[in-house]
Amino acid sequence: MRGRSRFIAFALVAATLATGIVLASRVWAVTGRTALASVHTGSSERASAAEARVRPQLERELASSGLGYGAPLFVRVFKREKELELWLRGGGDRFVLFRTYPVCTYSGSLGPKLREGDNQAPEGFYRVAMDQLNPRSQFHLSFNLGYPNAYDRAHGRTGSYLMVHGSCVSIGCYAMGDAAIEEIYSLAAAALRAGQPAFEVHAFPFRLDDAAIGAQRTSPWHAFWSELKPGYDAFERSRMPPRVRVAGKQYVVVEES
Repeated sequence: MRGRSRFIAFALVAATLATGIVLASRVWAVTGRTALASVHTGSSERASAAEARVRPQLERELASSGLGYGAPLFVRVFKREKELELWLRGGGDRFVLFRTYPVCTYSGSLGPKLREGDNQAPEGFYRVAMDQLNPRSQFHLSFNLGYPNAYDRAHGRTGSYLMVHGSCVSIGCYAMGDAAIEEIYSLAAAALRAGQPAFEVHAFPFRLDDAAIGAQRTSPWHAFWSELKPGYDAFERSRMPPRVRVAGKQYVVVEES
């Protein structure tokens, strides 16, 4: 009898767990899809409230620089300098530096992210579309960089949910603080709503001028950073984000004229 009682008790526990799993999956099927749908639009009450706060001042400053709200966007991040540059396309099709924001914090050190859990912030060429915006982020507002990209995957690098976000804490992300992310997110969402399919984010260890890259010849990441340099140089020359693809496990940069 004692063995039979144990069996019955075990069966009851198993049935309860199974029911819980089914119920949880049904809840996700309803609430999860709803949450994702709102994320994919890039909008939420929080994002709308943030845009209402920052848009009037942004529009005044943009107008004084000959730029428009909703203009195509380009972003560069520099780890060592702890700076994020936000560029907007001007009337002559070249991009104009609108604002340089201090990066509140990032985790890890100079060098690319290699694997899940290494706490490194990514370096490389990334692309952000509307469905990568997260207006309900636990770090106020955020957008997903799209790591791992094709280059990262070709090199067996792993990781997920690498963001540019608000707040000032980081586990592999670039944390900008809430005030800065409200402006960055609002301008990004406006550009995507206005028709830009996606915007480029170039994440660099530092400004890759000849002297800086030359000073890193003994670094284990010198070869990788040398692959990033043509993308940096192309934009410095043309003020147009270059087209970047991956071939043979290497970045190939095509400069826009």
